[in-house]
Amino acid sequence: MPTRSPTKPKQSSVRHTRAIQRDRRKRPTVSPPAPAIQDHLTALIQPATFAQLDHVRALGLRDRILTLPVMVAFVLSLLWRHIGSVSEAVRVLTTEGLLWTSPTQVSQQAMSQRLRTFPAVLFERILLDVLPTMQARAQARQRPLPPLIARAQAHFPTLVAVDGSTLDGLLRQVGLLRAGAGPVLAGRMAGLIDLASHLPHQLWYEPDSTAHDQCFWERILAGVSAGMLVVFDLGFTNYALFDRLTEQVVAFITRAKQNMAVRVERALVETDQLRDRLVWVGTGAGRCTHLLRLVEVAHQGRWFRYLTNVLDPEVLAASDVAALYWQRWRIEEAFALVKRLLGLAYFYVGSVNGVKLQVWATWLL
Repeated sequence: MPTRSPTKPKQSSVRHTRAIQRDRRKRPTVSPPAPAIQDHLTALIQPATFAQLDHVRALGLRDRILTLPVMVAFVLSLLWRHIGSVSEAVRVLTTEGLLWTSPTQVSQQAMSQRLRTFPAVLFERILLDVLPTMQARAQARQRPLPPLIARAQAHFPTLVAVDGSTLDGLLRQVGLLRAGAGPVLAGRMAGLIDLASHLPHQLWYEPDSTAHDQCFWERILAGVSAGMLVVFDLGFTNYALFDRLTEQVVAFITRAKQNMAVRVERALVETDQLRDRLVWVGTGAGRCTHLLRLVEVAHQGRWFRYLTNVLDPEVLAASDVAALYWQRWRIEEAFALVKRLLGLAYFYVGSVNGVKLQVWATWLL
């Protein structure tokens, strides 16, 4: 029986494949600059960058080619133009310039070294300098707020959600990571997101990717002030710190654990769909020393439990307690935005310092 010869690919298919390969070779490895975005970033971030030059001198940094303005322009451009690598960004800096920086001759080795050692605190200070400007612009807009947020702001001018998020893996092709085995995560970030403007209020970075949300509590307490309302999830449950929030006159809303020990002081509402009660939480030395309010709402056959230190239903109705807790998803959306849309799921360097530079620059964007 004669054997069949292998089927030859159609000539048109071969030509199509070669055309795709040629197209890929011609495709740029960096997106072109958008003048409107470039002008906006320059107007907003360049003044905040130059305002840090006194702090640069206070840190004892010598004047070099890769100064703070050059480094900020480089890292921001690396991110917003989706440049594929540090080496390609160096090429663009050398031939075209980036943002407010004119073409500058620099080697990839020098830039890589600078990303590992340049003080990340300077990027963080620029971010903290820009945030009040952005908040002021948000407040100046005439957009109506959602009724839920407007009602809450009548009693709590600042509403924030707090949460943490683990960052993705680092590249294994750089530095000391080459010799390791298994993925190395880039750490964790956490922050307070304003529920009205959806802008960051405070941001933090923790190099330990296994750190629990509880490790951020001291930073949270330092970042909030009297009169604020803070929303957080079960991972932050800590009765002693609930007391500290109450003593700082900071309101909070969180989910209540199903096995939480409760002693009812007084029932405010008791129906088939809603239970609103003032309670004492915890037992023994670990109990809360301040009275709290437990709101339980029935939905699709399940009871959802929320805990708050706002005891007056005239200030926060039971339905608003539950609805405000679900506004916590605004911070999840913010994390998704910076990690997926702005590229914080991909790290250009393998050092903690380089990760910090990228974290603060991405939040600037």
